Amino acid sequence: MMGVEDMRITNNNCRMVIFVLVLLALAGGCQQQRLGPPPATRVETVVDTLHGVEVEDPYRWLEDGASDEVAAWTAAQNNYFREYIDGFEGHDRVVAEVERLLTIGHITSPEVRGNHYFFYRREAGQNHMVLYKRTGLEGTPEVLVDPNSFSEDGTVAMDWAYLSPDGSILAYGKSSSGNEQSTLFLINTEDCAHLSDTIPYTSSVSLAWLPDNTGFYYTRTPLPGAVPEGEEGFHRRVYFHKVGSGWQDDPVIFGEGYIPTAWPFCAVSPNGRWLVCGVYLGYQQTELFVKDLSQRGSRFDPIVTGVEAIFNVTPLNDRFLIQTNYLAPNNRLMIGRYDRPGMKFWQEIIPERDFKLEEFYAIGGHIVARSLRNAASLLELYDLRGDLMREFELPTLGTVSGVTGEWGGDEMFCEFSSFTYPPTIMRYGFADETFEVVDGVETDLNLDDFTVKQVWYNSEDGTPVSMFVVHRKDIVLNGQNPTYLYGYGGFDVSMVPGFSRTRTFWLNQGGVYALANVRGGGEYGKEWHEGGILEKKQNSFDDFIAAAEYLIDEGYTSSDKLVISGGSGGGLLVGAVLVQRPELFKAVVCSVPLLDMLRYHKFLLGRLWIPEYGSADDSDQFDFIYDYSPYQNVYAGVAFPAVYLSAAESDARVDPLHARKMAARLQAATISDNPVLLRIETK
Repeated sequence: MMGVEDMRITNNNCRMVIFVLVLLALAGGCQQQRLGPPPATRVETVVDTLHGVEVEDPYRWLEDGASDEVAAWTAAQNNYFREYIDGFEGHDRVVAEVERLLTIGHITSPEVRGNHYFFYRREAGQNHMVLYKRTGLEGTPEVLVDPNSFSEDGTVAMDWAYLSPDGSILAYGKSSSGNEQSTLFLINTEDCAHLSDTIPYTSSVSLAWLPDNTGFYYTRTPLPGAVPEGEEGFHRRVYFHKVGSGWQDDPVIFGEGYIPTAWPFCAVSPNGRWLVCGVYLGYQQTELFVKDLSQRGSRFDPIVTGVEAIFNVTPLNDRFLIQTNYLAPNNRLMIGRYDRPGMKFWQEIIPERDFKLEEFYAIGGHIVARSLRNAASLLELYDLRGDLMREFELPTLGTVSGVTGEWGGDEMFCEFSSFTYPPTIMRYGFADETFEVVDGVETDLNLDDFTVKQVWYNSEDGTPVSMFVVHRKDIVLNGQNPTYLYGYGGFDVSMVPGFSRTRTFWLNQGGVYALANVRGGGEYGKEWHEGGILEKKQNSFDDFIAAAEYLIDEGYTSSDKLVISGGSGGGLLVGAVLVQRPELFKAVVCSVPLLDMLRYHKFLLGRLWIPEYGSADDSDQFDFIYDYSPYQNVYAGVAFPAVYLSAAESDARVDPLHARKMAARLQAATISDNPVLLRIETK
C-alpha cells in the first residue's frame, strides 16, 4: 500500500494553531484572562452493578451523540473553549508563526513501477498530500490524485492507495470528515480517467492485484443491515473483484467462520500463482493460509493455525517469507515453501537478536530489514540465505519509513527523518551499491540550534525505560523550562524520533520536548508490549509518571511547567496519569481519548481492543480495569491541573463520549482555578 496521511493526525492549519495556543497558555507561555465557570451540566446518575460492585455514572446521558441536548451542551463547551483561546495575549503572533511553519511541506518515498515513480508531496497551504506520477527518476511530476480538490473545506480525504503491478491502474479510498469509511475508486494512471468501479465499506482495506490488472482481492465489511445491530464495521471478509463488474456480485474468498472482530488480509505472489490470506485474531495471534490459483477448484492449505503468535507474510514466486515473534519476542525471519507450507518445514534466515526486527521488504531479489535498536532505526540488506550484505549508514539517530521497491527491480527507496532532520528521501542502487539522498523537504529553520539526547530512567518496579529529550542548546536547565512530555504505550506501536514543524516553535520559546518509550508500546519487542497490557496496564502509567519525575529531578522542569500529552491510546495514558498524580503536572492535553474503560468496548471499534485492555464484562478483568479507568477515578475536591480534551464527532474508532463525560466530571470535581476545556470537532 502507498502511504497516505492519517486523517486523525493530518496537518490541518486550524487544529495545529489551536493546539499550540493551548499548549503555550496552559504551560504559562502566554498570559490569559481568567474565565468564568464552565457551562452547566446536569447530573442524571445511572448505577450499574458489575460483579457485585455498584458503579455510579453521573453523565451517562452524554453518551448519546445524536441527542439535541448533547449537541447544545457540546456547542456551549466549544464556545467556552473558544473564549479561552481568543483571550490570549500574543494570539496573532502565535497564529502567524505556526502558519508559517506549516508551509514546510512533506514528501514520501516513491512507489516504483518500471520506469514510473509514484509519490506524495504536500506543499505550503495544502491540507492533504497530493499523489504525483513521474516518468524517470528525474522526470517532471504530474498530478495523479489531488485530495485537496475533493471538497471545499478539506474534510474529504484519500485514505489509502494500491497500484496495480504495472502501475497502469490505481485503487484508492476516499472518506469524509475523518470517519475512515472508505469508498474504493479506480483511476487510469495514464490519463487520470476514473473507471466505473466503486466499492463501499472498504475501511482500512487490504488489497492484492492480479498481475494482469484484470482484478484484485480486497477486504470490506458487509452492508448495513446485513449484520446484527451494533456489529457494523465488523465481519470483515476477503472478496474478489473483476475490474468492470459490479461489486455487489463479488464472491467471498476468505474469512467465513471467524469471530466478528477477526481482521482478514490478503497478498498475491508476483507471478500471480499464489494467494495468501491471513487473519489477525486480536493483537496476539495470526493464522495464515495459501491457495494455488493456477489450479481450478484448489482450496486453501494452512500455513500456520492455532499458534498464539504474530506471523507477517510476503509471498514470492517460489517461496514465502514470514516474520514472527513465535519463540522470538524481538522477531525473526523465516522462509517456507508452497509445497510444504507448514511451520515445521520453515527455515530461519534472520535469527532473533537483542533488538527488535520491525519489518522486512522483498526488493531487488534481496531482503531489506528495518529494525529498532534502542528505539531508533537500523536498516540492513540481506540475501535470501540470511547473509548480511550491508548496514546502511543513516544521517543521524532517527527513523526509517516508507521502504519501497520492486522484487524484480534494481533500486530501493526509503524516507528518513528525525527530531532535527526534515523528511528526506534516500535511494539505494543495487547495481552500483550507492545509498544517497535524492529528494527532501526544504526549510529555513536552523535545526542546528537544537540538541537531542536519549536518556534512561527507572520505573516504579525498577524497569529501565528510555526517553528522548530535545531542546535548544542555549537554554539553562534550571528547573523552570516549560516541558512537553508525550507518550502512547499501546498496541505494540513504537514511539520513535520524527520531525515536527510545530514542535520547533515550542523549542524556540525555550521549551523542552520529551518522548517516553513506555511499556505497552513496541520499542523493545513482544515482552515490552505485553508488559503494558491487560492486568499489567498500570506499568504504562508508572513508566510515564517516572518519566515526569525524571525530568523534574534532572532540572529540566518543575510540576508548574510540565505539560503531558497523548492521543487515542495515549489519551488513556495521560487520562490515567492525570487522576493518579494530579499534583505532578501543570496541564494535560488529552486527544481523542479512551477514558471510560468500563464501557469502551460497547462503542464503535472498541471490541477490537479487548485483547489489549480486557473487558469489564469479565469478572477477572473488571477489578484491574476499574482500578485505573480514568473516568471512574475522578473524585470531587481534588485540585486538578489544566486539562484540554479534544475529540471528533465523526471519529470511527474512538467515540467522543469519552471526552464529553470526562470533561463534565472534571469540571464538577476540580477545586483549582485551572480550566478544564473541551473541544469537539464537528467536521
